[in-house]
Amino acid sequence: MKKLSFIIIFISLFYGTYAQQDRFDPPWNHSPESKVMFTIPGIDNVPDLFGDINKPQLVVFFAGNQFMCVDSIVAAFKKEYPAYKRIFVETLPPGILAKQISGGTLTIGNERISLRPDIYTAGKNRMDQMMHWVKDTVIYAHNKLAIMVQHGNPYKVKDLKDLGQKELKVSMPNPAWEGIGTQIAKAYIKAGGEELNKMIMEEKVQNGTTLLTKIHHRESPINILNKRADAAPVWFTEGYYQEMLGHPVQMVQIPEKENIRAAYVAGILKNAPHPKAARDFLKFLSGNRAKEIYAFYGFEN
Repeated sequence: MKKLSFIIIFISLFYGTYAQQDRFDPPWNHSPESKVMFTIPGIDNVPDLFGDINKPQLVVFFAGNQFMCVDSIVAAFKKEYPAYKRIFVETLPPGILAKQISGGTLTIGNERISLRPDIYTAGKNRMDQMMHWVKDTVIYAHNKLAIMVQHGNPYKVKDLKDLGQKELKVSMPNPAWEGIGTQIAKAYIKAGGEELNKMIMEEKVQNGTTLLTKIHHRESPINILNKRADAAPVWFTEGYYQEMLGHPVQMVQIPEKENIRAAYVAGILKNAPHPKAARDFLKFLSGNRAKEIYAFYGFEN
C-alpha cells in the first residue's frame, strides 16, 4: 500500500512539473474539431500545420509570423467563399517554405508532406527571390520591430543597444531562413553600428548568450517564458499576441529612427494545383475583411 501511494505521489509530482513546464507551449490557435483530439504539449504537437491535409481545395504557405491570424483568416475566407471547405495552411519560416517549394517535400518527425502550395507569402526581399515560382503578387500587410522581455523587465531593457549586455541572454531569429533576422541586423546597425551587430550576432552567439532559433518566432516567447532568454527582438505583432494571450511578457518599443518596417507579399504559384482558389484567396487577402483581421492582431495596412 505504501509503495502504491509513493507511485501515485511520484506520478502527480512528475506530471504536475511537466504540465507547469509546458503550460506556455503552442499551439496557441484553436485546433479544428475532430472525433479524436490528441495533442500532447512538448511531444505530439504540430503548431505550424493547419486544417485539412487530405484532398485540400486550397493550400497556403504563410510566412510563419502570421500564425496567429490563420484561424480568423481561414474562417472569414470560408464564409465569403463557402465552396471552399477543405483548406491546408503551413506557417513555417519563409526560407524553409521556399526550400519546400523547390524540393517538393517536407518531413516533420515521421510525416512527409508533398502538397504543392497555391499561395506563397513572405517579406518583400524573400519574394523577390521567388519570382521564378510565383506571379500576381500583392502587398497585403506591414509590420515593425519591438523587443519582448520577461514580465517586469528585470534587465531594464530600454532599447536595442541594451541587448549587447554580456550577461543578458537574447533569443534571436536565425537569419539563415528568417527574413526578420536580416531586418533585425539592420536595426542593430542603426542603433549601435556594426559593433553592436557583431557583439550580438557573433560574440554572443559564440559564448551562448545569443540563442538562434531553430524554427521561427514561436521559439522566442517560449524561451522567455521558460526563462531560457531575457529578451528577444521580434515583430511587434508577436509581442502583441503574447500579451493578448495573457502570458507574462511585455514589450519595449523601438524608436522609429532605429526601427524597420516590413511589407508582406502574397503571390500565386505558377504551377498552383488550384488556380481558381488561389485567385479567390488573393482577392480576399487584398480586401477589407482581411485587413481588419490583420489590424486586430497588430499588423499595419
